[in-house]
Amino acid sequence: MLYHAYQAYADATEPFRAMARAGLGFGRIFKALGGDYLWRDIAALLELTARSTMSHTRPPFGIDKVLVGNREVAVREEVVQSLPFCNLLRFAKDDIAIAQPKMLVVAPLSGHFATLLRSTVETLSRDHDVYITDWKNARDVPLSAGRFGFDDYVDYVIRFLETIGPGGHLLAVCQPCVQALAAVALMAEDKHPCQPLSMTLMAGPIDTRISPTKVNELATSHSIDWFRNNLIHSVPFRLKGSGRKVYPGFIQLFAFMSMNMDRHVNAHRELYFHLANGRVEQAEKIMSFYDEYFAVLDLPAEFYIETVSKVFQDALLAKGELTYRGRKVRPSAIHRTALLTVEGDKDDICAVGQTAAAHDLCSTLRPHLRRHHLQAGVGHYGTFSGKRWNGQIYPQIRNLVLAVS
Repeated sequence: MLYHAYQAYADATEPFRAMARAGLGFGRIFKALGGDYLWRDIAALLELTARSTMSHTRPPFGIDKVLVGNREVAVREEVVQSLPFCNLLRFAKDDIAIAQPKMLVVAPLSGHFATLLRSTVETLSRDHDVYITDWKNARDVPLSAGRFGFDDYVDYVIRFLETIGPGGHLLAVCQPCVQALAAVALMAEDKHPCQPLSMTLMAGPIDTRISPTKVNELATSHSIDWFRNNLIHSVPFRLKGSGRKVYPGFIQLFAFMSMNMDRHVNAHRELYFHLANGRVEQAEKIMSFYDEYFAVLDLPAEFYIETVSKVFQDALLAKGELTYRGRKVRPSAIHRTALLTVEGDKDDICAVGQTAAAHDLCSTLRPHLRRHHLQAGVGHYGTFSGKRWNGQIYPQIRNLVLAVS
């Protein structure tokens, strides 16, 4: 019933946001007539009112060109493969003289859309032919598509690597590092021709027993039945996925916001004053961040519950106990895929050491195929976006790809 109550509230308050948006439109006329100073305060209030909601639609990536070498090259998005719960999206570039290494970016399925990795994709696209797992909102996936659990996620990673073909590379960010490592281990054991040449795992929960964070502690503070009974809800009737059991994205958003509520309140206070004082550039930065942050995605219930259980409560991969469809996952089978792990020293979601644990699991990899990068001065999001991502972390990935391609 919680999801139905949330949707009812969102529907009931939409007229107020619509009026605020209309007011912003009429205000431009008022501003043109010389009422700019008075209008700023009114517009600031209307803007905050219009934005007081969450979106359940993926924002655009908005990457139409990238700098390749010393020239700009046009980029276009194309869906290479469409599966019920995810599209394999490619950022294609036609005007390239030499073929670039193929890179599959495995985006997290954790309450936000893959566009959260926009900066990651834009940077990678300079030197790589980039593909990304563009996860669909579970509330828009009809019941007829069936279930989607932990093993299905591993299946999707393998299928997408097969679609990309031999000689590809893989980069996983945050939560899917476990599934990505499992997929590569299975492919290695099968001597699959499409196993990637390199695997970069960034700020992922390979072993959550190491320096547990608040996120890890929350996952272990209740039984799995508590999560199932309190956090799983049915999609309301009027939506495409009506009746599907999901972990709603709005619950995940509230949980993350509650960890730093003062910061979010202060950000919106700053937004009001920037708008009221005509500081457009500063206001745009805050609005762009929250446009992305407030775009939420529902997770299939099976995937959420199995991930909490297998990754965060029981750490099965780290213990050597993870299975895939009854088959034991053996990271020690990985011999030819080079491994790079990346961590941020200020990460309060995935602590230092949790991702580096992958090196102990990939025990048969030769030393020249292993690398670890601990980035000073960054938290979780700084490992895949921002100045240090561009200037210090990305060169580590590029160099590894060049070394093994």
